[in-house]
Amino acid sequence: MSEPRLYQSIAAEIVALIEKGEFPPGSRLPGERDLAERLGVSRVTVREAEIALEAQGLITIKTGSGVYVKAKPSQAPGALPDVSAFDLTAARAVIEAEAAAMAASRITDAELEDLAGLIAAMVDPNSGEAAASEADRQFHLSIARIAGNPVVEHCVQLIWRMRNELPRVKQVYANVCHNDDDTRDEEHTRILDALRQRDPAAARSAMRNHFQRLFESMLEATENEALAEIRRRTQQDRERFMAATGH
Repeated sequence: MSEPRLYQSIAAEIVALIEKGEFPPGSRLPGERDLAERLGVSRVTVREAEIALEAQGLITIKTGSGVYVKAKPSQAPGALPDVSAFDLTAARAVIEAEAAAMAASRITDAELEDLAGLIAAMVDPNSGEAAASEADRQFHLSIARIAGNPVVEHCVQLIWRMRNELPRVKQVYANVCHNDDDTRDEEHTRILDALRQRDPAAARSAMRNHFQRLFESMLEATENEALAEIRRRTQQDRERFMAATGH
């Protein structure tokens, strides 16, 4: 993966301050100028970091009022944790990569054919987006089942629940997967090829590379959204200034 962009590092510093209790839930963060001076960056970088944190559900930006730390929702027994798409993808790169390595030494010819059929369903031009997404899910769940460890299988099932049921995560995945169908299909084929070779190391690497590329796509999409939001808010500031000054 590439080195974190500056605004991502600043976002992590702000999160650390929140977790240390310096900015408790419900409190207002210092203004952009004060945070920029404290963290040694520009106000634009602080604004990018705050927009990224708002997208993750950690803060709320109220125009004309300030930036506020959101309270963590209480967890009902059995409720899914409120995680970001980035956290989930990082976990998938570890757990599902090991599941693929375990499956490589156990997989049968019939199971390989089943996985090939799922890839065919993903790329079938006559399939709708929902059918392709379900084939994707079944592909990963099948590998977890083939791995032969019920704990691993349960973890991957839980991962997919978070992937499909947490609104923020679901939206990020939908945005990215809609734009990279060809790349995603090639990566699933590489995973299948490694499984056909019964090579655990190759299967682990192919699965991990799949999620590393997905993580990079998410970073790029998030950065583009942040820049678009900055441009929108800058235009609003300009219009308010012009209205106030009569220009």
